[in-house]
Amino acid sequence: MPIRELSPDDLKAECKLDLITCATTEELTPLDKIIGQERALRALKFGLEIESKGFNIYVAGFPGTGRVTAISDYLEEIAKTKPTPPDWVYVNNFKNPYEPKAIKLPPGKAREFQKDVRNFIEEAKRAIPKVFQSDEYVSKREQLIKIAEAHKEKLLSELNEEAQRSSFALQVTPMGIIMIPILAGRLLTDQEYLSLPLELKREYDKRREKLEIKLNEVMRQISEFDKKTREELRKLANDTVQYALGFLINTLLQKYEGLPEVQSYLNDLRNDILENIDLFTGKAETQQLSTLTSWMRELPFRRYEVNIIVDNSDLKGAPVIFEENPTYNNLFGRIEKEAQFGTFTTDFTLIKSGSLHKANGGFLVLPAEEILKNLFSYDGLKRALKNGNIVIEEVGERLGFISTKSLTPQPIPLNVKVILVGNPLLYHLLYIYDPDFRELFKVKAEFDIAIERNEENIKKYASFICTLCKKENLRHLDSSAIAKIIEYSSRLAEDKRKLSTRFGEVADIIREANFYASQDGSKYIKDIHIKRAIEEKVYRSNLIQQKIKEMIERGLILIDTEGAKIGQVNALSVISLGDFTFGRPSRVTASVGLGREGVIDIERESKLGGPIHTKGVLILGGYLTSKYARDKPISLSARLVFEQSYEGIEGDSASSTELYAILSALAELPIKQNLAVTGSVNQKGEVQAVGGINEKIEGFFEVCKAKGLKGDEGVIIPESNVQNLMLKDEIIEAVKLGKFHIYSISTIDEGIELLTGVRAGKRMENGEFEPNTVNYRVDKRLREMAETLAKFAEIPAIGKSSRSDIE
Repeated sequence: MPIRELSPDDLKAECKLDLITCATTEELTPLDKIIGQERALRALKFGLEIESKGFNIYVAGFPGTGRVTAISDYLEEIAKTKPTPPDWVYVNNFKNPYEPKAIKLPPGKAREFQKDVRNFIEEAKRAIPKVFQSDEYVSKREQLIKIAEAHKEKLLSELNEEAQRSSFALQVTPMGIIMIPILAGRLLTDQEYLSLPLELKREYDKRREKLEIKLNEVMRQISEFDKKTREELRKLANDTVQYALGFLINTLLQKYEGLPEVQSYLNDLRNDILENIDLFTGKAETQQLSTLTSWMRELPFRRYEVNIIVDNSDLKGAPVIFEENPTYNNLFGRIEKEAQFGTFTTDFTLIKSGSLHKANGGFLVLPAEEILKNLFSYDGLKRALKNGNIVIEEVGERLGFISTKSLTPQPIPLNVKVILVGNPLLYHLLYIYDPDFRELFKVKAEFDIAIERNEENIKKYASFICTLCKKENLRHLDSSAIAKIIEYSSRLAEDKRKLSTRFGEVADIIREANFYASQDGSKYIKDIHIKRAIEEKVYRSNLIQQKIKEMIERGLILIDTEGAKIGQVNALSVISLGDFTFGRPSRVTASVGLGREGVIDIERESKLGGPIHTKGVLILGGYLTSKYARDKPISLSARLVFEQSYEGIEGDSASSTELYAILSALAELPIKQNLAVTGSVNQKGEVQAVGGINEKIEGFFEVCKAKGLKGDEGVIIPESNVQNLMLKDEIIEAVKLGKFHIYSISTIDEGIELLTGVRAGKRMENGEFEPNTVNYRVDKRLREMAETLAKFAEIPAIGKSSRSDIE
């Protein structure tokens, strides 16, 4: 395609008002779904509906593209069709309190079950003391005790009679029952007993031995009977408690029939009450807790609490949980501790649920970047998804750093669809470096940053604006303002045929325009308000740009916009400051001389050039070799540099500029300084598209305007970048008036002709270039350099040497 000077119509895709079908957005219906993300929405729908293991979703896209809105809308829609998941509670494991049991209940039943158990315990605390005070129980208890006492007295009486017959008296002491010898009806003291004749003492010893055997037998019988009495008393107490609580416990068992885990727990609860009757009668409290406060007296009864982990009583359909801060505890729950008597203690009532518990049976949305910041969270999430259960444990225990005995709650089965939301780069890194990721997140829903700019999408964009205005109570936009937003969206997309899906940035412009409309007292937001919002946004962030422009204007940074110089070209570059991107011209110079080093990139040598920029420079050597080294070697040492550049340089958009500088230096033809250039180049000399084309053009225009427009200034851009032009109205007006010019080219030859005013020249049939052209002069210079270098190396002239001569 030949050199083309672009017309004002080429510089911007203006949104015609006849494409806007409303006078204001107030007339429109709010948007009910996201715009132009069919691919992502189709993938999202598939991932949410498939129930196979591992088909969790990674939503890839950039902030402001409607990712979260789309996820929220789809999840709300699908969640309504799903069954409500069960409730979950933790209860005491009476056999092993360190391993609390998890119980599944029908949705909405956890709170009711907790209340039922609490009421049952409260009733037990009232009924048990009362039933133990009843006449029937007291009578039966006293009867058992009387029988035991009578039996005991009988055995001791018989033993005492036997002892008296053997001349001994039995005496009860704190040390037990002792036998004291009797002589002549009188108890002997130890001294008197020792003074007895030896034969008499032997007789007493024999009687004592027989009596001790009898005593041991009696004591054994008394112990067994006491044991039997205690068992009978315990049985009486258990029967009494069961009688008092039987109706209540049976009512609960009937109510929760069909829930074996609940019935098992209720049976264990009843058995534990029977084993801890003193806790309810008040004896334990009297003995141990008389000095404690009321809440401490309630501590023993916490063993009978029901700890609700998941309560879906207010939920219709499946849960949808957005966890913005996925720390380990927030995700998996935690086991809290409380201070008691100077130490930290815990129990099953201090187990707290996490987002996975709440989302169980439904959907969990997590920001990918945030969960990766919490390594334990990401690792734990993968383990939970692979094992299909939720384990609540402390991070220190999991890593083996803590050996203190703590709770090990029973794991809860997990059935959840996890949606990670992150940028595309993060997805690719995880997919490549984490084998588990590709097995667990098999669905990718990628949101595009741009959509087609057609009549249908323009209508949807207007509906999106209507939705925003109504949702945030903003002034509505008239048709001129809608058109400006469409144009701004294409500018964000850097494409005339596209609209940006960075809705967050578009919404910010509308919000700011609403502020200016309110200042003007305007009922609607108009195009002037949109334009002002865009300009003010730039003004708040372009201080550095203005400083650079001032330095160029004052000659601190050298940029020529008039005249012509050999080996010097104005390159167009882009600087990004995060919130603001702007273009600035840079002077690129080239120096050439004899040598075999080829093209030397000073930026690379000084470690300021990035790998892409280095690649672009290396391509220049390929171009020179391909075009000019058919009959001679390239005997060239060329040095390229971005003058007054003190920061890193990356990208290949200046490779064509650098090539023009080399060709100018070789041909000794001056380059017009009123023109600036951008575009990458391949080894075939084709000029390729670059990024930031609008900012680059505007950057050079601002410099030319500051130095005073003379009417011949302009830029040269790749033809393939014309479709990306969405320039400011100021530049379009300057082009209309002939004060600024924008040229598009497809090849290096076209560019060098514009810059030098000399024809590039084609290779003729004899292999030489057309005389007095740029390529002819370059080829001639390279031949002369090769011959000169050959002479320096004492090698015969090129084309006249033979193998024998060289040898």
